[in-house]
Amino acid sequence: MPSTTDILRNVPIFKDLDEAELQSVAEVCKEEKFESGAYIFKEAEPGNRLYVIVTGEVRISRDVPGSGEEALAVLKPGALFGEMSVFDRSDRSTHAIANGGCTLMTITRPDFEMLLDFNREIAYKVLWACVRVLSARLRSTNDSLRSFLAMSMF
Repeated sequence: MPSTTDILRNVPIFKDLDEAELQSVAEVCKEEKFESGAYIFKEAEPGNRLYVIVTGEVRISRDVPGSGEEALAVLKPGALFGEMSVFDRSDRSTHAIANGGCTLMTITRPDFEMLLDFNREIAYKVLWACVRVLSARLRSTNDSLRSFLAMSMF
């Protein structure tokens, strides 16, 4: 199995960090395992940690009234999720469910904030990487919305 720093090195918000900085992040990571079908978190719960998939898959979904669960994405090893609630201190916007058994690395909000507070270089690199990741997601959402609107006009 790859080391914690090897896993973190491939996570978009940590990709700009050097080896010593990755080690600092690795020191605040904890491992959690979930059995197939287990909820990692539920929509509308308070969010206080972010996750990185080490092994297995995680299904991100929402409950749609009258339809049941709608899967939005199935995330693979190396994927980061749950970070929005850590950044904006809001409730979870989706469910995260173990899609088969999975092993995750997790960082709590207090540990993440302390890491950024005590190391300005890490904070600078991570926050700029977050801006790039969130901008890419917004661009993708805009493209999807544009395509949807174009299709609905016919």
